[in-house]
Amino acid sequence: MTGKQRALLAVEALKKEYPEAVCSLTYTDPIQLLIATRLSAQCTDARVNMITPALFARFPALDDFAAATEEEIQPYIHSCGLYKTKARDIRAMSRMLKEQYGGRVPDTIEELVRLPGVGRKTANLVVGDVYHKPAVVTDTHCIRICGRLGLSEGKDPLKVEKQLRAVLPMEESSDFCHRLVLHGRAVCTARSPKCGECCMDSFCQYAAEQKA
Repeated sequence: MTGKQRALLAVEALKKEYPEAVCSLTYTDPIQLLIATRLSAQCTDARVNMITPALFARFPALDDFAAATEEEIQPYIHSCGLYKTKARDIRAMSRMLKEQYGGRVPDTIEELVRLPGVGRKTANLVVGDVYHKPAVVTDTHCIRICGRLGLSEGKDPLKVEKQLRAVLPMEESSDFCHRLVLHGRAVCTARSPKCGECCMDSFCQYAAEQKA
């Protein structure tokens, strides 16, 4: 079986198992998604979704974040960890968006990663969810599950992204990554994957190894 054949099987299996491929983060506009994704670093999406309503109520628009001090932002994001660094990045990225991009979130990975605190994971998420362009979000769930399936090797996010771009049907890639998050939480967990309950058991390399 080729990598592309295995990838297509995975796409179809997850599509059937999780028809609704939605982002786990709650947001109403591109700025909010950008900020919520920055907050999610080393923090659960559930925790981020708990704190963003108050954060976005206090700072409802880009101009509000750009005008705020780091100290004004910090109390609202304290519980998601690394709050000082995240507050600094949020303020800096907001100012850069206002001054260099006319308040508009860029639509390319290359431009997005220029923003303070924005890496390829965040950039791919924004490009895929906001602008509906081909994107591969290599978070921990994606790296773990695709490695087990045999679609990728290693744990370096950029290397995994490149490997997946070579085998995935790119029109499906963004939704595929959202479904991986759901599957990683429910079935293919880090410590004790439930292979017997998995919709990809029949073509997963890891599952085959466990049966051998």
